[in-house]
Amino acid sequence: MILNIPIALTLSRLVLLPILILVFYLPYAWAPFVTAFIFAVAAFTDILDGYLARVLNQSTRFGEFLDPVVDKLTVISALVLLTELYSTWWFSLPALLMIGREIIISALREWMAELGKRGDVSVSWIGKVKTTMQMLAIMSLLWHPHPIVVNLGYVMLYFSVFLSVISMLIYLNSAWKDLAKA
Repeated sequence: MILNIPIALTLSRLVLLPILILVFYLPYAWAPFVTAFIFAVAAFTDILDGYLARVLNQSTRFGEFLDPVVDKLTVISALVLLTELYSTWWFSLPALLMIGREIIISALREWMAELGKRGDVSVSWIGKVKTTMQMLAIMSLLWHPHPIVVNLGYVMLYFSVFLSVISMLIYLNSAWKDLAKA
């Protein structure tokens, strides 16, 4: 494994994950803000590592594997924490839809890669908008300083779920010829 700047940033997100969980459970008034801040740092490093990998020509197979795994671990961990915080069906349902979508798309990409067609299910602009909305929603809901911020978080959450379903359908449609073969 070659440790370069993008991989170091990805690994830093992995290190932040147990810290995020620990801070989430601290019984202090500042804990929600710090939890949201840690998540925001993780989201920013996700953007930065991809950018630097391209600009510095430091893309590696290990980085291409590790980055989406750490991204999914971070988002799913935050959604699980938020499911505890907002223990209602109107939060649990979209959280489950997002987690399910991530599992389906990961499996689909792996399967399509085995067929040599990974490009057919590569990240689209809808996926990027979905991810942005999802990150902003999670940050808002982790911080939750005021009901307006929470309500805004829910709006962004539901918008990201909508985009998640749309992008999943697009990916499945792209792969349908191969999925439908007997």
